[in-house]
Amino acid sequence: MRVSNMTSPRKLTPQEEARLAQVRQNFQERRRVTESLEGIGTRIGVYSGKGGVGKTTVATNLAVILAAQENDVALFDCDIDCPNVTRVLRITEGPVQNGKKLIPPSRFGVKVMSMSFFQENEDEAIVWRGPMIHNAINQFLQTTEWGDPDYMIVDLPPGTSDAPLTVMQTLNLDGFVIVTTPQELAVLDAKRSINMIKKMNLKVFGVVENLSGGVFGTGGGQALAEEMELPFLGTTEMRAAYTNSKRPAALESDEVAAEYAAIAERLKAQIAVEKAD
Repeated sequence: MRVSNMTSPRKLTPQEEARLAQVRQNFQERRRVTESLEGIGTRIGVYSGKGGVGKTTVATNLAVILAAQENDVALFDCDIDCPNVTRVLRITEGPVQNGKKLIPPSRFGVKVMSMSFFQENEDEAIVWRGPMIHNAINQFLQTTEWGDPDYMIVDLPPGTSDAPLTVMQTLNLDGFVIVTTPQELAVLDAKRSINMIKKMNLKVFGVVENLSGGVFGTGGGQALAEEMELPFLGTTEMRAAYTNSKRPAALESDEVAAEYAAIAERLKAQIAVEKAD
């Protein structure tokens, strides 16, 4: 009679079981997120090294210009701390519940999802750490009925700390548009954000210089693009159209519209190059 040398598998400790359960949960979450986003053509992160350089302004105006060019566009406001997309687009209605899914509202041809829809007061401070941000973004991605947009513009939190890192690790973006103003410190912080993206082995589609001209000077964004060997997507100047509170400036001013149309064309060309590689 042969005696088997095989022994029973070792029973996992409670800690090991908990870790295994977490791994399974993370896998299921990533699978659901992937399924939710599989109909989206290109996911573009709009990102800056610091707040106040007009990242949200660039994200919203770029979105409405792409929509005006007869593209299907979604705008995802991931700036959890300061979600301002709905203010720029003047959206008052929130998403509509359809079974287990949320149908995002649309404004100027752009579908929008933002944390601000779930704030009781617009000026309420949102004080969250990484795990809560991760859970909120996952929930948005899994429950929102995005449809099949050609482009998803993602307005990221600024900086190089926990919040933008969490978004980058969760969203699997195709590439980034870096926003800077011409000043030295803004350019330095933009360079830091580019280096963060490179450390994560992600792509940068190019650099936009915002709030250019006048007392702010000009040329910082283009110099940064040349130094970092990145495409320069264009410049947007300070104009009176940005003081209009009813519609994005690209829909109010032919000059602003032309600036964003040029940025959009260069961006699309760079996306084509990256996808060809």
